[in-house]
Amino acid sequence: MSQDLEHTSPNHTQTIAEDTSEKNIDVLIENIGKVVKGHREQIIQIITCLIAKGHILLEDNPGSGKTVMAKTLAHSLSGEQAHSDFKRIQFTPDLLPMDLIGSHLYDESNKDFIFKKGPLFCNILLADEINRASPKVQSALLECMAENQISIGDQTYKLEDLFFVIATQNPIEMEGTYPLPNAQLDRFFMKISFGYVSEDIELEIYKKQLEIQRSQDTVEAVLNMKDILALRSKAEEVHVDDEIIKSINNIVRGTREHSGIILGASVRSGIILLKCLRAYAVIHKRNYVIEDDLAALVKPVLQHRLLFKNLSAEGSAIDSIVKTEISRLSRLNLKK
Repeated sequence: MSQDLEHTSPNHTQTIAEDTSEKNIDVLIENIGKVVKGHREQIIQIITCLIAKGHILLEDNPGSGKTVMAKTLAHSLSGEQAHSDFKRIQFTPDLLPMDLIGSHLYDESNKDFIFKKGPLFCNILLADEINRASPKVQSALLECMAENQISIGDQTYKLEDLFFVIATQNPIEMEGTYPLPNAQLDRFFMKISFGYVSEDIELEIYKKQLEIQRSQDTVEAVLNMKDILALRSKAEEVHVDDEIIKSINNIVRGTREHSGIILGASVRSGIILLKCLRAYAVIHKRNYVIEDDLAALVKPVLQHRLLFKNLSAEGSAIDSIVKTEISRLSRLNLKK
């Protein structure tokens, strides 16, 4: 499929001229792939959310590489001093909002209260098993994920320009968990699953376990913060043809009209899909979006925002909507 739209101007029919940061996207993917084996597409999806200024939710069984993925990404990015500032919070039922945000402590020397920042003040945050914390704690993440700031009393603290949340949850253990409310789910640009690797990849992991472990312990930074911010700016310049935008509109509205879907996608869902499409194009060194991008991203971006009538609808509803829309685009006789 991978075609350019006939409405695209000549300036948008060329792939992006590679600069250092763009060349290093491939290096970043390969760098993470040395440790996280057999999940190239998921790695690309995570980097897509990072460039789109979003956050990502990983739902998978224990031992699938979620925590390793987050650490490896953080160590592959460099900050002003060394690696990017990475924090991990293990969410538990007794966790309090102040354990994330921070709290005011009395400073005896100054005879005044000072604010001690919590782990949310970082570049990359791993919110491990996020659904084990109470809704009150989960809500502490809402403002920082949506507005990149934290409000405490009459004070507002800005977070880092690069603030990225990778949250994980276990889909099989329901005891002692609190399902994420729709408002919280909506803050995650994508929800993905790693799944099991192929038989050959799993065999390779066992054979090269020590080598993989050494790679994990010696991950080198291949992109810096300025590179990521530059890629974010470049994503905002990516051209999206009117027909692609029409497709986004049709898909979002189609989720509200499908008989198997109780609650359809919001306007914000469509905006997030648009942002992810632009970032995905940058990763593939294009300054324009194609219909293949749409086919690749609709499900991870929209599925967790919808309520389905049953499991059968959950598996087929979005697929049918996307298939109809991709067929419409194909009939437009798009130019290569």
